[in-house]
Amino acid sequence: MRITRDKVNKLAALSTEALANCPEVEFKEAYDDVRQELRRVLEGLFVEEEALDKAARQKIESQRRIITEGTPEWDILYRKYYAEEVKKLGI
Repeated sequence: MRITRDKVNKLAALSTEALANCPEVEFKEAYDDVRQELRRVLEGLFVEEEALDKAARQKIESQRRIITEGTPEWDILYRKYYAEEVKKLGI
């Protein structure tokens, strides 16, 4: 699923605000710098997730027979192949 830049910005702002309100957290950088870095990290994670999704879908499409998306078989294969891709990354 593709997430818009506005939604990533909103997530970063909400997360930074939640961290700022934690008494255990003290920012050593400016609030906006923390928010921008968090946005950059989130964008990177979403790009990686999209690559994992694409790899899992390609594996399903490479099967000899057509497996329709949304079927229980497709869902099982997707989870299996997605987990394999995650495991390759060492996560």
